[in-house]
Amino acid sequence: MGQIQLNQVTKSFGNVNVIPPLDLTIEDGEFCVFVGPSGCGKSTLLRLIAGLEDVTSGTISIDDNDATEIPPAKRGLAMVFQSYALYPHMSVKKNIAFPLRMAKMDQAEQERRIEAAAKALNLTDYLDRRPGQLSGGQRQRVAIGRAIVREPSAFLFDEPLSNLDAALRVGMRLEISELHERLKTTMIYVTHDQVEAMTMADKIVVLRAGVIEQVGSPLELYHRPQNTFVAGFIGSPKMNLIEGKEAAKHKAHTIGIRPEHITVSAKRVKGAWPGVVGVSEHLGSDTIFHVHDTGLADVITVRSDGEVSYRHGDRIYLVPRMDVLHKFDANGQRIA
Repeated sequence: MGQIQLNQVTKSFGNVNVIPPLDLTIEDGEFCVFVGPSGCGKSTLLRLIAGLEDVTSGTISIDDNDATEIPPAKRGLAMVFQSYALYPHMSVKKNIAFPLRMAKMDQAEQERRIEAAAKALNLTDYLDRRPGQLSGGQRQRVAIGRAIVREPSAFLFDEPLSNLDAALRVGMRLEISELHERLKTTMIYVTHDQVEAMTMADKIVVLRAGVIEQVGSPLELYHRPQNTFVAGFIGSPKMNLIEGKEAAKHKAHTIGIRPEHITVSAKRVKGAWPGVVGVSEHLGSDTIFHVHDTGLADVITVRSDGEVSYRHGDRIYLVPRMDVLHKFDANGQRIA
């Protein structure tokens, strides 16, 4: 079991309130991602759940048991940090076994758990090596293995991939997702990278200044962001947000259109927005155009087919899909 409930949880550092009253339920077996910009409170929230920070007020329950005052080691949770925190003089096997030896677990049970974790993480052939003989991705897998052997009710990941290069991040992202599918254990994962959030999560919690802006599945947040903050944060490239006369036509203060929902034309067509091509990013399958002089916003971003080619300075016309237009009021809240 691994249901985690936060009821009116707050956290203050002196006179600074970093987590206003917050309610959240993470269901047993869910892969829940906390995402938001730097300083939004996501790591603080994770540390409150882990017990590494004391709550100022409110309660944290794990499987319907009040864990607010329970010390971290007795909460049945396992945390994987941004830094691997491995013992360089120990073998991979001894690093993975460390929490079991500290718990004075039976040797036969230790061996069973180590073997199972190593197999799950493709580390069986590396058990006799030391961390210095491993790649960054392999060292992160050892850190995850050390968490797995504890057989926790939930795993807590605090930006575990941020020290890896781009290719390793993609690989580890897939490995952690596969691990979740196999273990079916609750996982809470903190990241500032919305691509990680979209590709890994069952449920995303979007945070800003300690406040939950929206909770939902990746596709719910993509298709129906509840405010302009979520609209601008979820999606890559981010949604275009337009104010002024064009928004007023649609009885909104702000309208939003995703870059992939805009068609590019070389000829003027009805309802098109004229513009001038600025920087183009050619990605092979896609091309990202940054379009200026539209009279709508400083820059309108368009994701187009990789075969479409326009040069810097070309005049083009943008045709938005009106069936997927997002509308927001003066407070930035969704109205349609």
